[in-house]
Amino acid sequence: MVKNVQEILKIGRKQAYDLMASGQFHCIRIGRKWLIAKQGFVEWLEGDR
Repeated sequence: MVKNVQEILKIGRKQAYDLMASGQFHCIRIGRKWLIAKQGFVEWLEGDR
């Protein structure tokens, strides 16, 4: 969820949505809801450090 991304990265809501829309890690949008692949996000996060 977007809120989880915000908390983990300590960023605002708009920044989290912009990051997800950028395609840097795998996520999909279904209607108004964003689904984030946990493994892809963790790999992206570990590679970013």
